[in-house]
Amino acid sequence: MSSNGKQPTRRSLLAAAGGAAGASALGFAQPALAAPGGGPVSTQTFAATAILPGDRRYADLTVGLNQRWTASPDRVHLVSTTQQVVSIVGAAAAANRRVTVRSGGHCYEEFVYHSDVDVIVDMSEMNRVYFDAQKNAFAVEPGANLGDVYDRLYRGWGVTIPGGMCYSVGAGGHVAGGGWGLLCRRDGLIVDHLYAVEVVTVDAAGNAQAVVATRDDTGHLNDLWWAHTGGGGGTFGIVTRYWFRSPNAVGTNPSALLPKPPADVLLSDISWSWADLTQADFTALLNNFGTWHEAHSAPGDTAGLNSFLALNHISNGSIGLLTHITGDTPNAETVLEDYLDHITQGVSAAPLQPSANSSDHGPLGNFLVPRRWSWLKATHFLGTSNPVMTNPTLRGDHKSAFHRTRYTAAQIATLYTHLRDGSLDNPLAQVVVSSFGGQVNAVASGATAQAHRDSVFKVLYQTNWTEAEDDAVNLAWLRGLYQATYAAKGGVPVPDAQTSGCFVNYCDIDLGNAQYNTSSVPWHDLYWGGNYPRLQQTKAHWDPTDFFRSGQSVRLP
Repeated sequence: MSSNGKQPTRRSLLAAAGGAAGASALGFAQPALAAPGGGPVSTQTFAATAILPGDRRYADLTVGLNQRWTASPDRVHLVSTTQQVVSIVGAAAAANRRVTVRSGGHCYEEFVYHSDVDVIVDMSEMNRVYFDAQKNAFAVEPGANLGDVYDRLYRGWGVTIPGGMCYSVGAGGHVAGGGWGLLCRRDGLIVDHLYAVEVVTVDAAGNAQAVVATRDDTGHLNDLWWAHTGGGGGTFGIVTRYWFRSPNAVGTNPSALLPKPPADVLLSDISWSWADLTQADFTALLNNFGTWHEAHSAPGDTAGLNSFLALNHISNGSIGLLTHITGDTPNAETVLEDYLDHITQGVSAAPLQPSANSSDHGPLGNFLVPRRWSWLKATHFLGTSNPVMTNPTLRGDHKSAFHRTRYTAAQIATLYTHLRDGSLDNPLAQVVVSSFGGQVNAVASGATAQAHRDSVFKVLYQTNWTEAEDDAVNLAWLRGLYQATYAAKGGVPVPDAQTSGCFVNYCDIDLGNAQYNTSSVPWHDLYWGGNYPRLQQTKAHWDPTDFFRSGQSVRLP
């Protein structure tokens, strides 16, 4: 019922959503756009396209990057404007149709491509990146993939945002989940630079509307902005635009409003053969990685360094260490050398020698002498060099953990055993331990919805494969590895002195299953800790009917 006691009509639901002419009714004006040099940005749009079953495009638009997840919706809407999203959401709410949203298609679980979905809103054509003079901030539409965002910001204005490494991830879900990347220890998380968000919401009467919320707002509007700094996608509404400006930025010069990336970076890629590694070597590598990060994760401490320890399954043949350090780090070569000396201390196995075949070992072909590349070249290369990022045929499963301190001896022994488990033959099964902390930890855990602000490294447990017939063995291996690693905690990395919880962007439905999580900590506290009650209150105000929902969306209080 509407506030005047009358049933809302289809006309009233959609009155503000008739296309470009409806902009004033929505309560916001068209932004003042600027391209590099001050010229206009193209605002060309098209009528929202409905892709129905039987259309040759339908199959490609109803499956995620993770090929395990497919859907059979009534239609897929390709949209190009906020007004179109308002119209589509309003009509779906009036007809009680289940809606999900796709930006880049990288969701690890079936939250978008679900058997119950009726309408998928595909944001891939809403992909502009531009400077909005009215907001004095950079606008990024949710369908823009990260590779294009970095190109546009850097080529146009010499700035960047510290987002993820994979080029094809869409901004929509990446930002909402509190995305991180190679510059996180220097510049924080991507949400630490989020100034505003535009969201299409549905009120208690079923009315769809576009709302702009900024970090300068108070009350419910500030809650809506805050919820998009790590609260995850698919909970509060459909994001149609983000604006970025660093909190400490001053003035109106676009080139001074976001971090400037380094001109160049040093890259090191070292691999060791499983055939040469002893258990003592493996233990030393993990211990050394942990102790270095425990000692160097305060804000400003070696902030330009980010490193990945890729612990591949034995069927891969090797494990590797990829290290990225900004070229503007004082004495960068020496800092990198000291870091590598620390990580390899006590490791008797010799690194693999450089190979002409880059697929043999690390993503860069395994080289012992670091390479200095321009930041943009390194960003392009690292974003496209991993086959897991670029292979459109893969099925997968993923789990995560934030660590405040290193792995225990028992945990390292568990990893060693499971990574050498002969029941699995999959070179793409791995545990990736990644640098965290630094500037990320300069922000209070409650200042953003992303609560993990005192961890020193982050872990991605994953396996990828191609055939449905291999689902069971891969899922069993990953679940067994994860549960055994955190067996003393109930099978999950509960918040305690050693671990902080899990990363919502690496969503894992098993966290809510008592078969796999035997701890007393519910899935939502693993993601958001003490921030969950505020997220619930925000949900109650902005999505009181739970119109936007998934298997792990924020629940109504």
